[in-house]
Amino acid sequence: MAERHEQPTDAPQDSMRADEQNESNPPSPRKKRTIRIVLIIILGIVLVGGLLWFIQYRSVGRFMQNTDDAYIQADAVIVSPKVAGYVERVFVADNQQVRAGQPLLQIDPGDYRARAEQFQAQIDVAEANAEGVRAQIREQGAAIERAQAELGAARTRANFANAEVARYRPLAASGAESRERLAQLENEARQANAQVASAEAALSSARRRVGTLTAQVSQALSQGNAARAQLASAESDVGSTLIRASIDGRIGDKTVRVGQYLQPATRTMSIVPTRQLYVEANFKETQLGLMRVGQPVRLEVDALPGVEIHGRVESVSPGTGAQFSVLPPQNATGNFTKIVQRVPVRIAIDAGPETLKLLVPGMSVSPTVDTRSARDARDRIKKEQERYNEQRGHD
Repeated sequence: MAERHEQPTDAPQDSMRADEQNESNPPSPRKKRTIRIVLIIILGIVLVGGLLWFIQYRSVGRFMQNTDDAYIQADAVIVSPKVAGYVERVFVADNQQVRAGQPLLQIDPGDYRARAEQFQAQIDVAEANAEGVRAQIREQGAAIERAQAELGAARTRANFANAEVARYRPLAASGAESRERLAQLENEARQANAQVASAEAALSSARRRVGTLTAQVSQALSQGNAARAQLASAESDVGSTLIRASIDGRIGDKTVRVGQYLQPATRTMSIVPTRQLYVEANFKETQLGLMRVGQPVRLEVDALPGVEIHGRVESVSPGTGAQFSVLPPQNATGNFTKIVQRVPVRIAIDAGPETLKLLVPGMSVSPTVDTRSARDARDRIKKEQERYNEQRGHD
């Protein structure tokens, strides 16, 4: 086999030569000065930038409170029927815009109209009964007049009979007239007096009859009033078969169908007031020290990147979210871990119609509240508490 002779490499020697050249040619003073100036400029920019950031943070940044735990909300109205029945018509579709008073669905009103007609018939019967009794009262007035006339005639006859007895009694005693004639006159006087008593009783009965008939009129009128109240309720039920929108908004969560049987208070759909949206932001309790109603808010909606929407703090919840949960926490236990609580804050949205069209409840929002208007509140609270403690100490 032929032998291979390896050639020695010159790389180490070339590297050594380059190092020797670098050592023999150091950087010029001008180049060092340029590098030094650049480093000083960079350091100055960093220091100035840091100073500006610190000034901006102390004057503005530390007063800006933001959170990612915020969502668009709306006080939606649940549409439910007041009466039971089969759905006859549905006038709206899913996600449709509606106005207050617009018909939403119709429940079959047949049964309720029949009830209303029945109560109307009862009213007519009661009025007819009352009119019939009034006619009897008018007839009874004539009977009272007749009884009064009969009583007058009976009293006249009784007076005449009593006068005859008084005239004949002395004559019979003197023997001028027979005693049989006196006895006959006394008998006639007793009969006349009895007829007077009978006529007085008849007149009294006729008058009491008027009171009885008047009570019957009142009873008939009361029955008519009761039927009118039932008619009003029935007519209200008839009107309730047509369900209308109570507010302006959009239809959502519609589950009702034609032919479906609905019970009262059955949820059929919801109306979302798209022009009355607000943000519910859950801030940490450590962020609420300077937060006040009316402070400006900058809103960033995830669905509209790059669009800044303005708002204002409308109200702060009177309790943390945990306190209003279905099962509030009970911290009086052996095992306790302190957790920073969150408090719901309601933020009003100041936006135009085009923006509101794109916002729907449930969207994520990142609000930033400017609390600079209350920057001195913490000091005032501290001084107030110190004065209060001093007063309590003196007491």
